[in-house]
Amino acid sequence: MKLIASVFCILFSSALLAQTDADHLIESKIDSILPLLTMEEKVAMCHAQSKFSSPGVERLGIPELWMSDGPHGVRAEINWDNWGYAGWTNDSITAFPALTCLASTFNESLSYEYGKAVGEEARYREKDVLLGPGVNIYRTPLNGRNFEYMGEDPFLASQLVVPYIKGVQENGVAACVKHYVLNNQEKWRDHINVKVSDRALHEIYLPAFKVAVEDGGVWSIMGAYNQYDGQHCCHNEVLLNKILKEDWKFDGVVVTDWGGAHDSKEAALYGLDIEMGTGTNGLSYSLKNAYENYYLAGPFKELLRNKEVPESVLDDKVRRILRLMYRTNLKSNKPLGSINTEAHQQTARKIAQEGIVLLKNENNFFPVKDENITIAVIGENSIRAMTKGGGSSELKPKYEISPLEGLKTRYKNANIVHALGYASGPPVYGRVVTPSVDTKSLQREAVEVAKSADIVLFFGGLNKNHHQDCEGGDRLEYGLPFGQVELLKEIAKVNDNIGFINISGNAIETPWLDDVKGFIQGWYIGSEAGNALADVISGDVNPSGKLPFSFPVKLSDNAAHSFGEISYPGDSIDQEYKEGILVGYRWHDTKKIKPQFAFGYGLSYTQFDLSQVKTDKSQYTEQDKIEVSFELKNTGLNNGSEVIQVYVGKPKSKVERAQKELKGYQKISVKSGTTENGNISIPVSSLKYYDESSQSWVLEKGSYLVYIGNSSDNIQAKLKVNIK
Repeated sequence: MKLIASVFCILFSSALLAQTDADHLIESKIDSILPLLTMEEKVAMCHAQSKFSSPGVERLGIPELWMSDGPHGVRAEINWDNWGYAGWTNDSITAFPALTCLASTFNESLSYEYGKAVGEEARYREKDVLLGPGVNIYRTPLNGRNFEYMGEDPFLASQLVVPYIKGVQENGVAACVKHYVLNNQEKWRDHINVKVSDRALHEIYLPAFKVAVEDGGVWSIMGAYNQYDGQHCCHNEVLLNKILKEDWKFDGVVVTDWGGAHDSKEAALYGLDIEMGTGTNGLSYSLKNAYENYYLAGPFKELLRNKEVPESVLDDKVRRILRLMYRTNLKSNKPLGSINTEAHQQTARKIAQEGIVLLKNENNFFPVKDENITIAVIGENSIRAMTKGGGSSELKPKYEISPLEGLKTRYKNANIVHALGYASGPPVYGRVVTPSVDTKSLQREAVEVAKSADIVLFFGGLNKNHHQDCEGGDRLEYGLPFGQVELLKEIAKVNDNIGFINISGNAIETPWLDDVKGFIQGWYIGSEAGNALADVISGDVNPSGKLPFSFPVKLSDNAAHSFGEISYPGDSIDQEYKEGILVGYRWHDTKKIKPQFAFGYGLSYTQFDLSQVKTDKSQYTEQDKIEVSFELKNTGLNNGSEVIQVYVGKPKSKVERAQKELKGYQKISVKSGTTENGNISIPVSSLKYYDESSQSWVLEKGSYLVYIGNSSDNIQAKLKVNIK
């Protein structure tokens, strides 16, 4: 063993030395290039030349830099100078599940597989920067863009963002973590000024970005639209210069969100490197908002010529851009990439399978066996393409299996009948289109179909239309839209054997929950959606997903909404995060407000018994790790996986604390009738809080409680430890 360890250390050290040598070589190359560039050429590299590219320097062989949305798959080709699709026939891709689904897997290895696969598709499409993943915190269920993010807990998002980044960047494609930072709503997103305590900023909203830089080594970051402390986040002195580039030592490129720049001097001085999407009206300088009129274009050159901005500032931006190029399009040994492979499709299916969450299962409604029964499949979401709409995350997949199609393929013996039930209109970005259908006739047809069926599978929830799960606008209500509640009530009068499958990236209000026997959170899960849902509904796959955010019973139970309009959505100018650090389950736990479904919650088709929970000792110092060990027995009839979660709280703290915070978890597969041992390691240093007076992280000594369970509201063991 000692010999193996020695060999590993030698190999690891050699790899580090090789990387260090490569980094030095890149920097020396950049040193030799910078003096060859004119000021005009350098400035041109700092802004767009088309909707998704920035220029290189032809005479020196420096290539263009090409970017693409998004985190769930590589977007179809966009026209050079407008938002229309280019109409290519070779830009279809694999659609991967939305990041809310990835978060619900609680599985870092799947996150790596996801990043690697989507990175391979980006490389094949010759993209240098993939605009994702998103790690903004789920603060309100109304945020139209929640489906693109990784939930309400900064620790969970931090654990999953790092392997995603590493998977993408193995392909010589830069991940671009977004939206930095506090972009937690779409309403007034382009100007709302967020007021948040330093403690909440550092403990809740920054951690996933920090680990993306320090542990993930991410090569690019996208600024947010909103303002923080009176400055737009895309050129913010504190966020970009101080925290990102000085404190975290970020050596990559800061890109605006499209149209996120607002001032030339601030853009120059406050950390922005590449300005994208400010808005164009043609390619001529004489036309308003042409590329030369970007804030980091003609006006930037004037600032440089007038010595209002030193050229060293420009050189730093260009150095970062060239460094990004040497990691991507100038990388000598980058892989070729691949697209729509069977492996990618299976990765998408596997993530979807593990991310689907079983929320209710009265009388073992699920799984539905393939027997000689009639299954009524009701709801527009059973046939609707969910890769369309949503804004910049819209995709053009090679194929998309609908839930109805997946069920028909899986259930050979059952009689499957379908009714639309409700309709929502086509996805049109930026506005709502009312469908031209007879709502009452759709409802009557669905009730008739349900009346003669043995069971009903109702596919409802949201979609990616405006004011649903969509960029550019928040939801207008917490409840189900399009008359779904009324339809459910009518179906329940004629058939009480209903399973509800919620297709959404957000929590929904569920006053109708008693009318259904089964409830599955189905997410937006991409190309293999129908197959993955059929896998879980049939029991071919045992569900193991856990909610990455809380479902409040009613909207006012959510922390952001409990303080009135100044907290959400603000007064159109300012917004105050009055709940501070008490976001999501932290609020529910601390304020004793019971959620409908808790963070970390998810059922299985088997049962587990947690026992022998203990820590390795009772006294710890800052340098230690708390080792939590346990035994997990599968006492049911099916093989399955469980996520054991460890939360830590500090009773009688001298500062405000949440009752408990997630600090570790482990997903464990256990065969029926067998027992597996688990161990979760928690660095004591992770128990620090951010002290605003000293602007530093402080470890409070004394007694802590360690909570172990399978959701934030189902704690099965509680242990006391002491920090010296």
